[in-house]
This record gives sequence, structure tokens and C-alpha cells, in this order.
Amino acid sequence: MFDLDKWQEILATINKHKLRTLLTAFGVFWGIFMLVLLMGTGKGLQNGVYRDFANLATNSVFVWAEKTSIPYHGLQPGRFIQLTNEDTKALKDNIAEINYIAPRMSLSGEFSVSRDTKNGSFQVMGTTPDIRQIKAVTIGEGRFLDELDGAQMRKIAVIGPRVAEVLFGIEDPIGKYINIKGSFFKVVGVFKLENTSGGDGRNDAQTIYIPLSTLQRTFNQVNYVDSYAINIKPGISVAVVESKIKAFLELKHDISPDDARAIGSWNAEKEFQNISGLFAGINVFNWIVGIGTIIAGIVGVSNIMLIIVKERTREIGVRKALGATPWSIVGLIIQESIVITSVSGYMGLVCGVGVIQGISFLMDKFNVKSDYFSHPEINFHMAITATIILVVSGSLAGLIPAMKASRINPIEALRTE
Repeated sequence: MFDLDKWQEILATINKHKLRTLLTAFGVFWGIFMLVLLMGTGKGLQNGVYRDFANLATNSVFVWAEKTSIPYHGLQPGRFIQLTNEDTKALKDNIAEINYIAPRMSLSGEFSVSRDTKNGSFQVMGTTPDIRQIKAVTIGEGRFLDELDGAQMRKIAVIGPRVAEVLFGIEDPIGKYINIKGSFFKVVGVFKLENTSGGDGRNDAQTIYIPLSTLQRTFNQVNYVDSYAINIKPGISVAVVESKIKAFLELKHDISPDDARAIGSWNAEKEFQNISGLFAGINVFNWIVGIGTIIAGIVGVSNIMLIIVKERTREIGVRKALGATPWSIVGLIIQESIVITSVSGYMGLVCGVGVIQGISFLMDKFNVKSDYFSHPEINFHMAITATIILVVSGSLAGLIPAMKASRINPIEALRTE
């Protein structure tokens, strides 16, 4: 039940020793402030790194072929392995765990892509529509490649935002033609990217997609495939299927099972799990530092409450002589402790959230893009946890002084000067 007299007494005690209370409360304020700041900046760091995975299905693996490094079945090392359309069909037919497979072929060598008097050096990639199941290619204007484009070997192109900017400026590129190594391709779409920072983002922005079959025929690379982007069915370990795919290609191309260089791969799921583990460790470290700072603040509050109990020994003795129970004395001291820690901690929470939101606002306002830091934030669970920490720390800070106060002998207390 709310006891107005008790709260007035608590506020009067705090008001009587303003400077002492302020200095004591600063410890808790700083602890919560630092905890919020560490968690918010940690989240910003996590958002920045995870942004690189935003355009990629994490249950995917990329596979390519290189040169052999071990002699096998009478074949010398240094033999270049060329993937082909037959490999694509064989993988589809024999690896049941594959959900989508997008063969890819890039134009190599020095060349520029031009349109009228404008030109630039861009990556030209032949692929199939399934690439969108692995990389999030969002269309801003027009459309993406479809199955009919590949079947009819149409000379069409879907260009990245940087390509559109260099070759067309403010013009609408849809329906216009670009020149790729002497062949003209009609632009049917412009894709857009959420993240154009970092190496991958910049490369994606300068990419031109054309049908794989068109690239193979137009640029005399019939049947060739550079690499595969492969999406694995949900619920299946990518690492297991990755090993299965590599073993299949090694068998098909007469490669030694011990040759680790001939077939290369990059497992997006494994990379994502490694990064997730790293950030879990960073979060634990942040909590340890933050909680340690809060504990230092709690010790400060507890010490000051002990001093308060000592100063009020006579008063507490009078209370007990008049019939106050030990638990009423305990409640009074703990409530006072909770008021100091809760108010100071809440101020720390508000200031911490304010700083985090301020950083996020300024990054948006000035369009600051960083490869490793983006949108620092404090989530709802963090705020609830911090609130619980405030109440618990307040109770703990007042517990020892309160127990000491409850054991004061009224007769000895009345003799105290």
C-alpha cells in the first residue's frame, strides 16, 4: 500500500544531502549509460556487417573450378578444369538437395561498354533467372531476365545503377542499346541495390546481366561455365551439400579427392555463422563491461546507504522503541536505495538511447555510409533488461544497509549521540 509519509521522508533525506546523493547516483548513471552505448554501437557494427548478407541467401554456396595440383590417373598437375553446361545438368539431376542453381560466365579481358560517346569498364555476366533466388536483385525499372530470353538467346541486358548513371545519365535507359565488345544489347531493365558500399556492393552496382546462352554464343565461349551460385533446400546443411557437390565434380572431371585446389567453393552459411558467433562474443563482452560498471555504481550506493543508516541510528532506535517492525525499517532503507538507483539509472538509459538515436539520425541526415557500421539501435528487449537491472541493483544496494538497520538495538541507539 502507498505510504505517503514514508515517501516524504525518503525525499526529505535525499534533498538534505543533494551533493552526496548526486555523486553517489552518478556511478549507476554511468554504468547504465555505458551499457546502452556499448550495446547500441555493437548493434550498429553488427548491422553494418550483416548488410553485406542482405542481398544474399545465406543457405547458398558458390562453386568454381581451377587448376589441378595433384597428378591423378596418369594426368599431370596444372590441368585446367573447365565447367560446362553438361555439368550444370548433371548437378541438377544428381544432387537432390539443390534448390536452385545459377551457372555464371563473365567476360574476361580488357574491354569497355559504350553507348554513343559514353563508355565505361563494367562486369558483364551471363547467367540464368535463378540467380535472383540466391542474390536479391531488385528491379528498379523494366524487368529481369526470364527463361524465354535464354531459350531464344536474346541480346538483352539488365544493367546496374552505376552503369545506368555512366552511360545514360538522367535519360531513361529502357529500350536503348549498349555496345558490349562490338555487339549491341537492348536494355530491358535496371536493377537497384540497398547496399552499394563495400567491395561487393560497388561490384554489383557495375554489373550487366545478360542471358548465359547469349554470352556463350555471341562471345565464342560455347558451352563454358565459370562458376555456380547454388541455393540449398531449407533444413539441409550447406556444408554437407557443398562436400557432395565438390566430390561429384571431382569424380566427373577425374580429379584426385585429395586435390583441394581444383574445385573451389565459398559457403555463405558457414561465413554467416562465423560472423554471428563473433557478434555473440562481442555482446557478451559488452554485457560484462556494462554490468561491471553498474556493480561499481551499486557498491557506491550501498556505501552511502551505510553512512545514512549510521547517521540515523538514533532515529531508527526511536522508531523501533515505538513499535516499528524490523521489516518496516528494511523496507524504508531499500525503498530509498531503489529511488536513487532507479532515477539515476533511468537518466543513464535515456541519455544512452538519446546518444545512439542522435548518431543514427546524423548518419541518415548526412548520408554517411560505412562498410562496417550502420544504424546503431537499442531494441525493446535491451530496454526491458536495463529496467530490470535498475530495480534489482537498487534492491541489492540497499539490502546490506537495511539488514544492518534492522538489527539496531533501540536501547543502544538511544544512547548514541
